[in-house]
Amino acid sequence: MTCKNKSFGALFNSKMMHSRLFIIAVITVVLWLAISSCRKDVPVPIPKSTHLPQVPGYFPEQHYDNPLNPITIEGVELGRKLFYDKTLSKTGEISCASCHKQSAAFSDPGKALSTGIKGRTGLRNSPALFNLAWHPGFNWDGGINHIEVQPIAPIQDSAEMGEKLLNVVLKVGARSDYQESFKKVFDTDTVTDKYILYAFAQFMSAMISADAKYDRVQQNKAVFTESEKRGLQLFEAQCASCHKPPLFSDFSYRNNGIEIQNEDYGRYGITSIEADKGKFKVPSLRNINLTPPYMHDGRFENLDEVLNHYTTNERYAPDADTDLPQNLELSKAQKADLKAFLGTLTDYNFIENPLFSDPRQ
Repeated sequence: MTCKNKSFGALFNSKMMHSRLFIIAVITVVLWLAISSCRKDVPVPIPKSTHLPQVPGYFPEQHYDNPLNPITIEGVELGRKLFYDKTLSKTGEISCASCHKQSAAFSDPGKALSTGIKGRTGLRNSPALFNLAWHPGFNWDGGINHIEVQPIAPIQDSAEMGEKLLNVVLKVGARSDYQESFKKVFDTDTVTDKYILYAFAQFMSAMISADAKYDRVQQNKAVFTESEKRGLQLFEAQCASCHKPPLFSDFSYRNNGIEIQNEDYGRYGITSIEADKGKFKVPSLRNINLTPPYMHDGRFENLDEVLNHYTTNERYAPDADTDLPQNLELSKAQKADLKAFLGTLTDYNFIENPLFSDPRQ
């Protein structure tokens, strides 16, 4: 009887001890959550995408395809981290994302010319970034001919990030978090310029914008309004020869009749061919509503100014491209229809996709 009572007492004490420990644990968790909720410096991680954006079947074949650099979620995540990292600039002031903001389809909204380190400004407008795997050339003049080397230009430009690629390699390679990421993606914890550029290429290649209303219409998931239909007809008649669907650019270099300013001769600076003076890359019109100001130097603040340019015959330089519409006259209603169609090229899912968002937020 005595032994039985001792056994019961020990069991009772054990249960009480577990109960007390449980209560203490619950109180600890509640207090931690309360404290954490009050702290403003606790980062809220952006949910990670579990898949890469899909390419519609009506898109042409991609220009970039490197079997030695297959695109993976982990590789895109690494490229994203580099894209938003200000330490890649010489002074730690800016990142790639400083001049290419996701909310504006990775353009620099409202700025004709972007601001680099030490308040310096470049000569050209920051282009929007999407569907880059289809581009055979980069920059307004096509001076960069491959997506894997494109980041070198802004990194080393004194008016942009102002850093040397070698220093970027040293800074990135010194961080353990980057070492772990490069090990996961490229099976090496030795950071090199090649793998940094590979990671950038993966991120930029994944930046696919193909879910605008226009795309849903192509997939029979939506229909154009009557105004959008009329705008499409105008677009096909007057604009599609240069802004070829579905990417809405033919990626050529053309002179659209605007006067040369600041001795910027565009493509001529790369080729030294006289006929290339005043030629600049035809930009995609996808997400056009998100990317003002317009033209290579950001001279037009809105789409109305752009349309006025193309409906004013005096604009034509003697060597303007022959594909430009001649004697184009658009009524107020026609301009409204054309802008309505251009609005169907806005991809809201693209500018909200967490796969492309700042990983620090």
